[in-house]
Amino acid sequence: MLFAGGPASAVDLNLPASAIQTREMIRAADTVSLPIGPHAGQNLPSLRLEGRIESRAWRMPVQGVTTLQLLTPLREQLEAAGWDVAFECAAVECGGFDFRFALPTLPAPDMFLDLFDYRYLLARRGVGVTQDHAALIVSQSGQTGYVQILQVTPLAEGESVIPTPADVEPQADLVLRLREMGHVVLEGLDFGSGDNALGPGPHGSLVVLAQFLAASPETRVALVGHTDSTGGLETNTALSRARAEAVMARLIQKHGVDPTQVEAHGIGYLAPIAPNTSPEGRERNRRVEVVLLDASPK
Repeated sequence: MLFAGGPASAVDLNLPASAIQTREMIRAADTVSLPIGPHAGQNLPSLRLEGRIESRAWRMPVQGVTTLQLLTPLREQLEAAGWDVAFECAAVECGGFDFRFALPTLPAPDMFLDLFDYRYLLARRGVGVTQDHAALIVSQSGQTGYVQILQVTPLAEGESVIPTPADVEPQADLVLRLREMGHVVLEGLDFGSGDNALGPGPHGSLVVLAQFLAASPETRVALVGHTDSTGGLETNTALSRARAEAVMARLIQKHGVDPTQVEAHGIGYLAPIAPNTSPEGRERNRRVEVVLLDASPK
């Protein structure tokens, strides 16, 4: 058995003993969109879900193992536990670039997804409003395999989808790093299938940034979009700016940030933080950063 070991997650899957958990993110109440069909034309069929969202990622050594071989034992375990597979696809048949960037993957380097070698599976268990959903994403690069498991558990009656301390806590040092370094990557931004449409959030990094700006009204920041080196500079510059503008709009419209405190720019692939010669490096380079311009004396 390729997968043998302790419990992997709340969906009761087992991962190999060599697997190392690289990231865990639990949002007590949030929304997420999960693809339920391949991307075709301008459309990506998706299911918008609300509830407790648990995302976990692992990295493990693999040699001579395909992504199908990584996924198959996990699918079998889900089915044995009473889960029904609702949709499954692989790389190009999923819809390529647009589908891949609609997936709510955890950020690199904790989770890596190769555009040409990944598999996605959506499963469900239960009925009606009590139905649970689980998404499996597997990929590999070289001799390293990556697995992400995302589970959505419906909210109990009376619960609501609002930012909670559990959502915000992982971003608590964002302001400290911004003051010390002058810039910081905004983690956890989930851009949709259009590649510049920001998901519903609430995005802990934006909550913390908005709180900081509200408490320091004289502070100004710039949001700067970055891409990898795939494609031309003009196209990438436009794409990176569109992403930065989407983040700025969310800060103003949803979090009440004063428009005079924030501006948006895009510089394409001109400021990488990792080599663009590897898939992992390109993944890290696709990001939005916040840059401190003027700081309040507070």
